[in-house]
Amino acid sequence: MPATKFICPNGERIRIVECLRSCPKRCMFLPTLRAIAKSLDRQISEPTVTELIAGVRETYLKKTSAYAVEPASVLYALQGQAIHSINELNTQGEILSEERLKDDITSGQFDLYGKILDTDEEVLGDLKVTSSFRLMRALGIYKVKIDTGEIYKSGLKKGQPKFRTELRCDGVRDLLDWSIQLNYYRMLLERAGFKISRMYIQAICRDASLRIATERGIDKPVYIIPINKISDRWLTRYFQHKAKLLSKAIESKTLPPICSFRERWGNRKCLDYCAARENCPYGQRFLSKKEAMNVKEFSLSA
Repeated sequence: MPATKFICPNGERIRIVECLRSCPKRCMFLPTLRAIAKSLDRQISEPTVTELIAGVRETYLKKTSAYAVEPASVLYALQGQAIHSINELNTQGEILSEERLKDDITSGQFDLYGKILDTDEEVLGDLKVTSSFRLMRALGIYKVKIDTGEIYKSGLKKGQPKFRTELRCDGVRDLLDWSIQLNYYRMLLERAGFKISRMYIQAICRDASLRIATERGIDKPVYIIPINKISDRWLTRYFQHKAKLLSKAIESKTLPPICSFRERWGNRKCLDYCAARENCPYGQRFLSKKEAMNVKEFSLSA
């Protein structure tokens, strides 16, 4: 079930069809709102690769219950779609683009395949528009505090040691979801007779020009990130398991267990990014706490 309502800037809710038909003062241009509404209703019956990578409860609630979204929260997704369209229009017939493939478990639409990076004609690529924070984690960049050997001589920190923050680039790369997604596209393509020699993510940083991005070690607008191969057997078992859980929940109309800590982004998704959170008891619990406490003091720990 797609989203049925928009959440207006003043907090009021309006049915999407009514918003598009008539609104005394729209928060965005009508064509933009139409594009947002269209992106929310893809009319794909089977669970997709991206839906199965997400938490089963999140996908279940999106498929079975009505929910509302803030149009502004979907704009980043529209930016991603625009990037996809630009690339698709410039493949010039030599590169496969935006083709949806399916098997008996799921379906997925890969972005680019062919001679997309160098002379190799067997490269699979995926396009991402993401934040500097997400890129920082994907590249294994992290911050450490270094003791300067000095102390504060006045103020509230008088007598305490001074530290400076330095960036390190040898951390664990958080690429699991991207790797799972791209590898399943690889598997679908290989089953269709295509050979894949290498895989890459082209990640565009949407806040690359801001100081916060520089402070996170992100100093370029675009990064090409190689993706390693994941076992086909592991991928098949992973997607079969999640598809089975989703199918069982839909058939029995039973709410699945809460999404894993990783799927919840350490509860950040429950607070601000999950469109189905208003229908989720766990998400509502965190929203209630957020409203009752100062956001700065709110702990994200479960």
